Amino acid sequence: MDVQMPIMDGYEATRTIRALPRRDVKSMPIIATTANALEEDKEAALKNGMNAHISKPLDVEIFMEVLGKFLK
Repeated sequence: MDVQMPIMDGYEATRTIRALPRRDVKSMPIIATTANALEEDKEAALKNGMNAHISKPLDVEIFMEVLGKFLK
């Protein structure tokens, strides 16, 4: 999920998804993607209900490693 989207940012979108009355959205992996790579950016992603954080530009190896954790 891109963190910096127009209208609704990724944090708000994630909170909205997590608040839906469906059980499957509670465990659905949401991975933040953003150009912001500071530790506080990673913490913000987790605080807002995301499961992981990947900074842009995406490194394919890191991307596959993070995805692999959720595709088991």
